[in-house]
Amino acid sequence: MKAVLTFSFKVFGVLLLLAGSGCGVYTPYGAQTAGAKTFSVDYFTPVAPLAGPEVGQQFTEALKDLIQRQSTLRWVAEGGELHYSGRIVGYDVSTSAVAGGQEVASQNRLTMQVQVQYAHSLDPSLDFEKTFSRFADFPATSDLFDVEQELVDEINEQLTQEVFNASLGNW
Repeated sequence: MKAVLTFSFKVFGVLLLLAGSGCGVYTPYGAQTAGAKTFSVDYFTPVAPLAGPEVGQQFTEALKDLIQRQSTLRWVAEGGELHYSGRIVGYDVSTSAVAGGQEVASQNRLTMQVQVQYAHSLDPSLDFEKTFSRFADFPATSDLFDVEQELVDEINEQLTQEVFNASLGNW
């Protein structure tokens, strides 16, 4: 009986170890860090003609804030084990809906595209360069200047979550 219990505990221990090991190291928040402890984010330069410099700063800060909230990674100004850089490559307003039976816009759409380079110094196989795009609609009767900050905040929330999922998401 003692031999069976000893064997059962050994099997259970091995199974527990196997279940705990996976593709990488996960934080309590679900981020797959592959052992990294720090991250850094370069200023995302706006190169799109309609994007002002504040758009790049807002995106950069939103990305840093999200990573700090959803992971145990510590932000460092330079040389993080995980490094994000990129550019705002698209910032456009277009018509998204036309009023029924008329040729007048009823909705406009602000679309923002961000080109992101992600470098993982501990596991370069996780590096990528991707372009992410999101949009927010607003009434055509509103002036972009009046609603722009709210729209940019909404778009940044979506874009930063998408970047986080692509780099640290565990799915």
